[in-house]
Amino acid sequence: MSESTCRAAGRDGSQPGLARQIAESNGLMGVLAVLSALIVGSVLILVADDDVRVTAGYLLARPSDFLGACATSLGEAYSALLRGGLLDWRASSPERMWRPLTETLVNATPLIFAGLGMAVAFRSGLFNVGGQGQIILGAVVGGYAGFAWDLPAGLHLLVAVLGSLLGGALWGAVPGLLKATTGASEVITTIMLNSIGAYLIAHMLTLKAFIGAGNSNPRSLPVGAGATYPLLLGPSFRLHAGFLLALLAAWFVWWLLERSTLGFQLRATGLNPEAARTAGISVPRVTALVMIISGALCGLAATGPVLGTQKYLTASIAGSIGFDAMTVALLGRSKPLGTVLSGILFGGLTAGGTLMQAATGTPIDIVLILQSTIVLFIAAPPLVRAVYRLPVPGSYARNRETQRLEAEAATPAPHAPGQEA
Repeated sequence: MSESTCRAAGRDGSQPGLARQIAESNGLMGVLAVLSALIVGSVLILVADDDVRVTAGYLLARPSDFLGACATSLGEAYSALLRGGLLDWRASSPERMWRPLTETLVNATPLIFAGLGMAVAFRSGLFNVGGQGQIILGAVVGGYAGFAWDLPAGLHLLVAVLGSLLGGALWGAVPGLLKATTGASEVITTIMLNSIGAYLIAHMLTLKAFIGAGNSNPRSLPVGAGATYPLLLGPSFRLHAGFLLALLAAWFVWWLLERSTLGFQLRATGLNPEAARTAGISVPRVTALVMIISGALCGLAATGPVLGTQKYLTASIAGSIGFDAMTVALLGRSKPLGTVLSGILFGGLTAGGTLMQAATGTPIDIVLILQSTIVLFIAAPPLVRAVYRLPVPGSYARNRETQRLEAEAATPAPHAPGQEA
């Protein structure tokens, strides 16, 4: 019997039914968080629609007009979201039909990398808010290796990827070492390093070594063709080999956390640092390693735009990837598979939001609100369980144990031999 099954079962060995197990699971919480966010988004879409507002003015006279306008507005908005992020069934060619799915995977690639970095930190009891700075440093080092050096094609790509990994790892090592040696809060130090990284890349893009001689445009030289990710589906699609590397990174994180000795130390430190220290685990060493690994994965996130799609450096190269990655890791429950699926979901929302805005006039901010609302519901499990009347995890086992204790208390103790009743 697995550990989770043992926790769910009562002391008498009884186990909850399948429906009860699903109702208590964290996976259902994630689904309901997304569903709740879609409900909130639907309300905002309806409020922003002109036809809905007009028909609401004579709702009592002709409610069918209002209901029809609501159905049309939501149908067009969410169908556009699906067509832009999954499959465009109105496309004129198979190539255009499947392009939205590839764009979703392109957008998901850096989110998966950075989300995995956040997941490693979260599972180890640390809160890495410095994804932005680590992505920026990864972009600076990897991008410089991509356009400044002239190497053979395969070697050049490998060096650029390792440069991004190293840049992120070094930027993550700074708060990790400060936390390990002085106890400085990793939240504060990583936030400060985000600002330093933003100003650093802005300065780099004024240097001739980055932008070339006689150029005042804050944009770096283009990355060499030998240092870019190969395209997986040909020149008609932007999907590149970085997505496969992201899946490989997810497998590595799973192996690290679930199958390695170091992963056990990371999880033990995250659950209870004092108990881990008592068991002989060096908590300062683990703290530093966690931030280095987390920073390295965030640095790899920079390879998505630098070596895959954009192929040059700008001051906004990191976008909001570092902050979105925290949402991805939270929605994925800091598990590698969950992080991959969450990254794909958010990549689809980004890709589909563009078409939704173009086709229906729905503000693109609705997509940002969807993402933020998902975080809100993920961060408040009691709220979601109260709204949908779901049982608390482990409540079945506690109820069974309570019933057993009450039954024992109500049962008279047996009399000793020869003792009068």
